[in-house]
Amino acid sequence: MTQIEKELVKKSFGSHAGQYDSLAIVQQTVSDRLLEIIQTYSEKPSNILDIGSGTGRLLEKIAILYPAAQLTGIDLAFGMTNVARARMKAIANSDFVCGDAEKLPFRYSSFDLAVSTSTYQWISPLASAFAEVYRSLKPGSSFIFALFGEKTLFELKESYRNALIETGKNSLDRTHSFASMDQVDAAMNSAGFDKVRLFDGVETEMHPDVPSLIRSLKGIGAGNASRKGNSGLSGRTDMLRMMNIYRDNYGTDSGIRATYHVVYGVGVK
Repeated sequence: MTQIEKELVKKSFGSHAGQYDSLAIVQQTVSDRLLEIIQTYSEKPSNILDIGSGTGRLLEKIAILYPAAQLTGIDLAFGMTNVARARMKAIANSDFVCGDAEKLPFRYSSFDLAVSTSTYQWISPLASAFAEVYRSLKPGSSFIFALFGEKTLFELKESYRNALIETGKNSLDRTHSFASMDQVDAAMNSAGFDKVRLFDGVETEMHPDVPSLIRSLKGIGAGNASRKGNSGLSGRTDMLRMMNIYRDNYGTDSGIRATYHVVYGVGVK
């Protein structure tokens, strides 16, 4: 996986927290599907942790399912935790912490359910981050998550790489790389989880054109956060060529398609 520049992620998502829910359509669909999985694999947990809790949307729905449970959200971006606190202010048994998923500020065996959605694609290496979840869970408790996998935005990535090849700059590829299912499985097992189950799915979005897609990604804070990409994708000429390739290969009368590969996972401590 790509090495992530954590401060870029923190700053980007924090500054876009106010508009995140209005733009993150795929992320909301993934969150709703994760909620269905949670109901299947968890049995009335009393202490729930949401890692990368964002605006608090998932925990708000979990509060309806488990009204007696203590709910804790943690997010790297302070702006996100502020939005979440405001959203959940009427729910007394909820709390939000600004902190790092790679160094969870909780004691051993603190929770009997940990959940996460659309977060771990921004974390590398996965194994040590998953080990933190394992440490924080009580024995017999579950970790249920969704992250974006290796085929995510393949249209954008392939178009960009082809543009670089045409201009002789293929060594300058700055796109973010997402984990494969095998890598996620290996990370879960390395962290110590038992009864690991992974399954995947695909979500698609349509956009009028490539600039609209890029604006949407930046609008939710999901810009390129790899260490090799902190100067942006490339120059104007390469970007224009990428857009033409994208339109030619993946364009329709309705616009251009963007694919999200979602990996869902369940593991037990």
